[in-house]
Amino acid sequence: MASWQQRPPPACSPLPDPGDYKGTGLGPLATAATLLRSALWRHCLPRVVMAAAGTQLGRLLVGGLWLLAALLQRGAAAAVAAVDGRRAIAATGENFVCATLDWWPPDKCDYGTCPWGRAGLLNLDLSNKVLLNAVRAFSPPLMLRLGGSLQDKVVYGTADLGRPCAPFAKNASEMHGFTQGCLTLRRWDELNAFFQKSGARIVFGINALNGRVPLPDGSMGGPWDYTNAASLIRYTANKGYRIHGWELGNELSGTGVGARVGAEQYGADVIALKTLVDDIYASHPSKPLVLAPGGFFDQAWFAQLIVRTRPNLLDVITHHIYNLGPGRDTHLIDKILNPSVLDGMRSTFSSLQGLLKSAGTSTVAWVGEAGGAYNSGRHLVTDAFVFSFWFLDQLGMSAKYDTKSYCRQSLIGGNYGLLNTTTFQPNPDYYSALLWHRLMGTKVLATTFSGTNKIRAYAHCARDSVSVSVTTQGAVAAHKHGARKHVGGRKFRHVHVPSFDEAAGGVRDEYHLTPKDGNLRSQIMLLNGRALATDTAGNIPALEAVKMDAAQPIAVAPYSIVFARISHFNAPACS
Repeated sequence: MASWQQRPPPACSPLPDPGDYKGTGLGPLATAATLLRSALWRHCLPRVVMAAAGTQLGRLLVGGLWLLAALLQRGAAAAVAAVDGRRAIAATGENFVCATLDWWPPDKCDYGTCPWGRAGLLNLDLSNKVLLNAVRAFSPPLMLRLGGSLQDKVVYGTADLGRPCAPFAKNASEMHGFTQGCLTLRRWDELNAFFQKSGARIVFGINALNGRVPLPDGSMGGPWDYTNAASLIRYTANKGYRIHGWELGNELSGTGVGARVGAEQYGADVIALKTLVDDIYASHPSKPLVLAPGGFFDQAWFAQLIVRTRPNLLDVITHHIYNLGPGRDTHLIDKILNPSVLDGMRSTFSSLQGLLKSAGTSTVAWVGEAGGAYNSGRHLVTDAFVFSFWFLDQLGMSAKYDTKSYCRQSLIGGNYGLLNTTTFQPNPDYYSALLWHRLMGTKVLATTFSGTNKIRAYAHCARDSVSVSVTTQGAVAAHKHGARKHVGGRKFRHVHVPSFDEAAGGVRDEYHLTPKDGNLRSQIMLLNGRALATDTAGNIPALEAVKMDAAQPIAVAPYSIVFARISHFNAPACS
């Protein structure tokens, strides 16, 4: 158990020396004050150490063991955070970081702007070098989920369609403002050629409304007509295209968005999809996953679907997250920096985890689509540096509740794309996602904090390493140290980390992310002071760490993000 204690320093005074805590058992993270020592010493903040909206905000992401978000107001009561390295409490998938591609055509508009351009699946420029390199930069491969609001209005240009394969057309009287649109087999071939070239893993969202009829209660009823979907799946399998999963429907769960289907019927349709996939891929060495429902979490509805498909007829249950409200909200930044808003998603993650654990099912949970602010997000907020505070907190929080994959809306398109819709240049969240993917491992460690909710801490084992990388306020080369009592009389196995002077000679990798000119709305991210941008050939820049003396505390500047990887800290869970 690594632990640290926060003690508020007086304004503008030197912070406690790391040596002051030697022998206290608080070595790994000596104090929150120590964490912020250099930043406070330089800035001498009169109001805050780190605080939420309108003041100062810092976040420390540890690419091995710790992810720590500090929204700490000066004068907070003493508190202790601790991480238990004995065993993992949860595990993500190897492809935890995921992104989406959507169907929206260029004339999809919200609040007087049309931010999708040619980023939809039917018209995206697949020859763009930046797009290709952005996906290729992820190893293990980036998961791409193909779907979105128009998913249940897409038909497929297979022989059974029986009518011209026409694109979407704007029509205000239609659900989501568009007519049905058709995916031609030629475009499907082009997309798969790109997926093969880029190495992406693909989850395809299937139209789940075919064959439905309106019911008196307003829902859509009747069994799913899978004829057209079966033709596409069979064509895909026969062509040898690798599909990681087939997902049934988009936002039809609970009260639905635009339309809804009852859980009992949906369960029957999932079973039909499972049977279809098993049959079509019977001769293949591996079968794609079956996913559903790709909608907003409704406990009763999701519980019914889980019971209907247990123990093994549904591989993945997917839910969507837009917890910040509409993109037109002028207070989005306030929400992003508000711990109470961020904490609001815990109940959803916890409830879904509880349902799966109690149901006796092999089904696992994914976040299938998450854009934070619906209706395409907000320019210079959800595509700017500040949004990484929401995004990375979501990754850390969802991982604690056994979420296996988290699909960000979107890879490109709208005002929340990881890539700029017009130039394809990576937005700040692209680099945040890539650093998480490269540094943070799949094993999640228990992290507790007794005190202000303005300190947000997450812990993982390092990716591809038997050693844990931990954000310590300098200490490394840890070893087991027996049991020790901490707050509230709870007894833990303590992983003692030597004090700073004992770590002399060790180094750690740090990745300091800041916005250009200190502007939270900037779309240019700096890594260790250097602006990140592709070169003239469209190559993703190298993400190089700065080597720091492991005996020194980690300094987190206000409104910054820090990944720190320390290879000397061992934890049994990570061996």
